[in-house]
Amino acid sequence: MVPSAAGRREMSLDFEPVIGLEVHAQLLTRTKLFCGCATTPAEPNTNVCPVCLGLPGALPVTNRAAVELAIRAGLALGCSIRAVSRFARKNYFYPDLPKGYQISQYEEPICERGHLSIPSSAGGTTRIGITRIHIEEDAGKNVHGARGDDVSIVDLNRAGIPLIEIVSEPDLRSAADAAEYLRALRDVLMTIRVNDGNLEAGSFRCDANVSVRLRGTEAFGTRTEIKNVNSFRFVQRAIDYEIADQVAKISAGTSVRQWTKQWSESAGKTLEMREKGNADDYRYFPDPDLPPLHVAPATVEDARATLPVLPAERRARYVHELGLPPDAAAVLTEHPALADWFDLVIACGVDARRASNFVVNEMKRDVVYRGLDADIPLQPNALAELLAMVDAGTLTGKIAKDVYAKMVATGSRAADIVRDAGLSVVSDDAAIDAACRAVVDANPKQVDGYRKGKTALLGFFVGQVMKATQGRANPERVNATLKRLLEAEGTGT
Repeated sequence: MVPSAAGRREMSLDFEPVIGLEVHAQLLTRTKLFCGCATTPAEPNTNVCPVCLGLPGALPVTNRAAVELAIRAGLALGCSIRAVSRFARKNYFYPDLPKGYQISQYEEPICERGHLSIPSSAGGTTRIGITRIHIEEDAGKNVHGARGDDVSIVDLNRAGIPLIEIVSEPDLRSAADAAEYLRALRDVLMTIRVNDGNLEAGSFRCDANVSVRLRGTEAFGTRTEIKNVNSFRFVQRAIDYEIADQVAKISAGTSVRQWTKQWSESAGKTLEMREKGNADDYRYFPDPDLPPLHVAPATVEDARATLPVLPAERRARYVHELGLPPDAAAVLTEHPALADWFDLVIACGVDARRASNFVVNEMKRDVVYRGLDADIPLQPNALAELLAMVDAGTLTGKIAKDVYAKMVATGSRAADIVRDAGLSVVSDDAAIDAACRAVVDANPKQVDGYRKGKTALLGFFVGQVMKATQGRANPERVNATLKRLLEAEGTGT
């Protein structure tokens, strides 16, 4: 039985979790890893050939584009790139693996010894080591009850799709940090255009290795593996549950068994699948059909030269050079298409902080992501034109939101909408003075309260004037006029 939240807090004083993640990321190639079959979605068992079906006599040929993408990932994550790496056969028997083995890399992976720094839930920054990145092919997919019956079918379209597996060091100490690591890793892979970050489609998924140990000890506890989790929220919930479950078992004098598990969102717990195997169980050996993979130094340097600015560096620039709040910088860099678009807005010369506020609080809900692409409601110059009108005092912030909605609905320019609808800010001193006097005269009780020291009532008066002018009065002039009237001896002054 898993302990209550209070019980978990008490036990967390004695135990600490040790978490390592293995992320499988589909590489953005047009064809599979060892054959010419397409990687695009299709009817079941149509993107197949003798090679990915594992037919006798069919020979694999390595996809160069997949290798280049793996190198990009390794460089972006601070790895060293092996000059020579090898493919191996990982033997196991399952219906969606027609050859009876998976082609992967074992003792000599293409990338090693990297890292990724993340914001820690305990504060500050945590550096998570990356043990290795290796290339491997995906298996097929078992489809259960697709026809509304108890029949299961095997779809081999995915068999042979190129993946990289990114194996972290066991450096994570909380489920929250594990989820943050996955978000940061996904951001990097999308930014360098190696992976589309689509968790729902399974092109970015992870296995979580979880154990607990007495705080202050060095030896690892017995770990369990939670397989194929494809949601940041589910990963965090699954790890939290597994930590609590292991602590409860150990506290009750029961040993933790080395199991492979899956997360059941409906049940709210991890479920046992099978006993977890070790490397010996897979009987790795070098694939005799594939020669060693040689990577020339020039190939590595070409990849390094074409790496874009990574999310962490971009966030730092937004905070330190543009003066944006860290939370806003994080939102603007969570997808590369949005960050690229925002850079173009800033290049138009608008105030960066005003632009970030408008995008984060008003526009972002209308952005639709499609893999590495995004449907963003306005072109960068269109938003820059709208915000420039706010900077110039032509529009208030409230009216700018209404104009934005009309721009999205009609495709018209901000200036045309403002002209045709008569939405320009009222800056005429006489008109503003008249509106302010009317509000002051109508609210003598609040006037008396203001003059007795309740200066916060100024906001009430400003709100009433803006309401009376339909939000079009110049806010600065409204504030100045109201202060003059309220601080005078009488309302007739």
